[in-house]
Amino acid sequence: MKKLLLSLAISTSLLASQVSVADTNPQQLLEDTAPKVIEWRRHLHQNPELGNREFETAKYIEKHLRALGLEVETGIAHTGLVGFLKGGKPGPTVALRADMDALPVTERTDVPFASKVRTSYKGKDVGVMHACGHDTHVAMLMGAAEVLTSLREELAGNVLFIFQPAEEGAPDGEEGGAELMLKEGLFRKYEPEVAFGQHVTSSLPSGVIGYRSGPLMAAADEFRITINGRQTHGSRPWGGVDPIVTAAQVVMGTQAIVSRQIDITKEPAVISYGRIDGGVRNNIIPDSVYLNGTIRNFDMENRAEIFKRLKTTAKLIAESSGASADVEILEGYPVTVNNAELTETALPILRSVVGEQRVVEVPKITGAEDFSYYANEVPGFFYFLGVTPQGQDPSKAPSNHSPLFYVDEGTLHKGTEALTLLTLSYMENYKKQ
Repeated sequence: MKKLLLSLAISTSLLASQVSVADTNPQQLLEDTAPKVIEWRRHLHQNPELGNREFETAKYIEKHLRALGLEVETGIAHTGLVGFLKGGKPGPTVALRADMDALPVTERTDVPFASKVRTSYKGKDVGVMHACGHDTHVAMLMGAAEVLTSLREELAGNVLFIFQPAEEGAPDGEEGGAELMLKEGLFRKYEPEVAFGQHVTSSLPSGVIGYRSGPLMAAADEFRITINGRQTHGSRPWGGVDPIVTAAQVVMGTQAIVSRQIDITKEPAVISYGRIDGGVRNNIIPDSVYLNGTIRNFDMENRAEIFKRLKTTAKLIAESSGASADVEILEGYPVTVNNAELTETALPILRSVVGEQRVVEVPKITGAEDFSYYANEVPGFFYFLGVTPQGQDPSKAPSNHSPLFYVDEGTLHKGTEALTLLTLSYMENYKKQ
C-alpha cells in the first residue's frame, strides 16, 4: 500500500526523502509544475480584471480546477470560486487562498506580456494592471492544486482552494472580497480548520520569505467628517460660524487621540487626514468643510476606542465653536493576525523551501489585507514572498501598486512549494494530536 511519509523538513536537500508517495515524488511534481505556474501567471498578467469583474479570470481558473477533477463551486461573492479536494484518508480541511483582482494602474514595465487592457473606473478611462501581484498568487495556488491533487489518495485530509475576488476593495455600492465570501457561508459549508495565504512583495529580495507571529498587518478604516458652520463674508467672521478654523482644530485635536489617549505601548496606531475640502473663494467663509482620512492600528480593542474618541473629539470641538460635526466611520479590513502556534509550526517548512537564512521576521505593516477575515474565523498564517531580483536593492525597487512593479518569476515555484508543504505538514501534525 502506498504510504505518505511527512515530517517537518529542515532543509531542501531532505525534501524528497521526507515527503514521498510511493513512486510519486512531490519534489518532482513541484519541478514539473514550475513552468506551468509561469505560463499561467503570464496569461493572467496580460488579461487583468478589476474587483468583482474577474469574469474571464474565474473561467480560466475553473477550467484548470475541473481538469484536475476537483469539486468546483463558482459565483461566490460575485466572481469568486473554490475547488475542493477530498483526500483519500480522513483528516482536517486546510484552506489555501489567492486573490484574483487587478488595479486601475497603467502598466509601464517592458515585459513582453505587459497588460494593454483598459476599462472604465469611476467614470474614467484607465489602464488595468496586476500591480500588486495577485496574478502570481492565483498561478501559485493553481500549481499547489495540481500537485496536491496528484497526491489525492494519500492525503490525510481535504484542501479548499479559495480564489477570491475584490481584495483591493469592491466597487462603490457593492460588497465583495473575503468578507462577502464568508457572509455567503463559505466556511460554514466547508469547515476548514486553518487557512494559509501568501503575498508577493518588492520589499524583499527574490526567494526570501517574510513572516511575523501575532499582528502582522493593520486594520484599515476610513473616516469622513463634515463640519457644519454658517456662511458669512470673510471680512466679518463673527457674522457666521467658521467651519474652516473649526476643521483645523479638529485635525489637530484628533491627533491627541493617538499621542495622548491610546496606550501605544500595546500596539501602534495612526490617524491620518488625506483630504480637506471646503470653500470656493478667498473672501467667503463657507457653510461646511469636508474631512476624509484613514485609521490604522494593530489591536481591535484600540480600534474600537479610537472610533469612539474620534467621534467624541470632533463633535465636542465643533460644538465649542458653535458648529456641528457629522462623523461617519467606514470599517475596513480588521487586523491580520497570525496564529502563534501555526506560525511556529510553519517556520521549519518555510526554511526547508528557501533556506534557513532566507526566512526573516518582518516589522508590522501598516497596509491591510482582507485575509484577516479568514484568520478571524480559524487559525491563520499569512506570509510574504520576496520577488525583487537579486542584485537590486529592494528599498529602491518599484513597490506593489506601482506601474513599474516587477516580479522575478524564478521564485514563484517557491510559493507553490510553500503552500503545498504547509498543507501536508499540517495534515501530518493533525494526525499526531
